[in-house]
Amino acid sequence: MCWSATADLVAGTAVAGVGVACVARVRDPRDLPLAALPLLLGAHQIVEALVWNSGGGSGAATVVWAVIALPVLAAGVPMAVWCAASSRARRLLSVPVVIGAATGAALGRALAAGPVTAEIRGHTMGYSIGLSHAPLLIAGYLLATVGSLLLSGDRRLFVLGVLVAVGAVVCAALWRLEFVSTWCALAALCSVVVLRWVRSRPRGGPVSV
Repeated sequence: MCWSATADLVAGTAVAGVGVACVARVRDPRDLPLAALPLLLGAHQIVEALVWNSGGGSGAATVVWAVIALPVLAAGVPMAVWCAASSRARRLLSVPVVIGAATGAALGRALAAGPVTAEIRGHTMGYSIGLSHAPLLIAGYLLATVGSLLLSGDRRLFVLGVLVAVGAVVCAALWRLEFVSTWCALAALCSVVVLRWVRSRPRGGPVSV
């Protein structure tokens, strides 16, 4: 994951395949946004393969990668979890939904205001984005994405949240400057948990657990 254009392309294609299987197995329309997440993450890795092939820089592929990685996931993941959740869990999930919307808006403004550049750093890709209050935005991003999974009220999504949270810590410790790239790749590979979640869903929609 993230080690080369070929690695991103292979991983992205595999994850997108998982995403197709998830979408095909959806029984309730409320599950569709979350079931489609692996498809988005797979496409995201394929976009990064294009960034590798272009040698980094600030081209269209770099911008598309950053838009998906930052505002789209920050706002989209908690909303997708909210859609699939039971009515009881939705009350708790309103917090990460609001945090995700605010964080996504701030990240979107940052991307619109300044250039986004990518740089190949050995076997990882580093992205440079002009962010003010970066620690606050990172905290909001993780609270929205990981927090929504942990508060979902679903055991499998809770496990996914734990895996992604641990991955965030490991990626931040090992690849501080390339954190976003490596963490997004790990999150994409965790999409097999989403497939298991889709398979477990009752036909009538969410149930409380």
